[in-house]
Amino acid sequence: MLSRRALRFTQRSGYSDAVKSSPMEKVAREVAARLREQGHIAYFAGGCVRDMVRGLIPKDYDIATDARPEAVQTLFPRTFAVGAHFGVIIVLENGFQFEVATFRSDDAYVDGRHPSAVHFSSPEEDAKRRDFTINGMFYDPLAEKVFDFVGGRADIEAKLARAIGDPAQRFEEDRLRMLRAVRFATVLDYKIDKETWDALVANAASINQISAERIREELVRIFLSPKRTRGWDLLDSSRLMRAILPEINAMKGCKQPEQFHPEGDVFQHTRLMLQFLPEKVSVPLVFSVLLHDVAKPRTATVDETGRIRFNAHDRIGAVMTEEIMRRLRFAGAEIDATVEMVRQHMVFKDVPKMRVAKLKRFMARPTFDEELELHRVDCEGSHRMLDNYEFLLRKREEFASEPIIPPPLVRGDDLIALGLKPGPKFGGILEAVETRQLEGTLRTREEALDWVKREYSLSKND
Repeated sequence: MLSRRALRFTQRSGYSDAVKSSPMEKVAREVAARLREQGHIAYFAGGCVRDMVRGLIPKDYDIATDARPEAVQTLFPRTFAVGAHFGVIIVLENGFQFEVATFRSDDAYVDGRHPSAVHFSSPEEDAKRRDFTINGMFYDPLAEKVFDFVGGRADIEAKLARAIGDPAQRFEEDRLRMLRAVRFATVLDYKIDKETWDALVANAASINQISAERIREELVRIFLSPKRTRGWDLLDSSRLMRAILPEINAMKGCKQPEQFHPEGDVFQHTRLMLQFLPEKVSVPLVFSVLLHDVAKPRTATVDETGRIRFNAHDRIGAVMTEEIMRRLRFAGAEIDATVEMVRQHMVFKDVPKMRVAKLKRFMARPTFDEELELHRVDCEGSHRMLDNYEFLLRKREEFASEPIIPPPLVRGDDLIALGLKPGPKFGGILEAVETRQLEGTLRTREEALDWVKREYSLSKND
């Protein structure tokens, strides 16, 4: 049900979409009210206002105020300063976290991220220092009123990402804003204003002046978006792709055998795969799509028959994937999963010929389900032959009635009890038993022990 506050907001702002109140919004209003009780201005600011104007429930709330950082800290029992020099205090209230920032204007930026000095100022001045018009609005939760000094609402109506003021200056202040422009255009399905776009293209080569962690965070948001293909296109045409991921840019013009890849070069193949992914994906899945063929430009050769080959591109690609993801400071678990998926992606062509034990071990690995999805979109983005994918779906259903790798019938202690001495051969014996267990020729512990006695009786005294 639409709250009175939300109804008044949508009526006053001229938007028909219902903005429903959330527990976090209620606490955000209480934080603003406490500031107001002490005579301070307190507005919601930035992305939460953009979302409210668009009729969405914000994921978080930032609050802008004329209260100085020290005053904010005295008003709330739980705070910590993440940027007190820049007027930013984190307030912890009722289990929620809010960034409370003093209205400010900035002097020149000297490091591509931080201003050399700040001056506490007014809402109008504060709006002018922000990145994009759609993020430059304020909302007074008491008066239920939007304050828009930069034309943000008009740009939301026009579905336009536009830098506030001089785009080149905004990007010089913080190079990450170039990636943020691409991210907003991707996630919101907006166009980028021409002047903003021209400045972005002109400055794209400077993106690596900022930290790899901040670049990675924006790339992840872009490629986790259901509209990730648009993000790919914008990264490419803006020249950000060649600056951040030159290994992917190198895929352009890397030809492939037409009988397997009628879609074109490796770059086009990878882009097509993004289109076939489901809306919701994990980081390892989407980055394994991006990087599964990253080594093809390095490994491309033409054999004596004239066929293009990419020998060992899976193995070399796994090494390159690890290098790229470490360069971008991904988490270790994400790197490990993505590298494994890239390394294994060519194995899928052999699955119909695998013995049952080998197939079960292959399918039991923790990354298999996402590798199967990688294989599907790999086929969809090329020859469209899904025979092996469908074979594996049938096998997964066939194996679903019991653990694909059941508890072992025989353990090391059993081998010792049979008189075998512990050593390197133990692993081979246990694997041999497991293979027969997976293939169904050994079903009970007694059968397995009898088999070991017969097969390894001459090794008991080794």
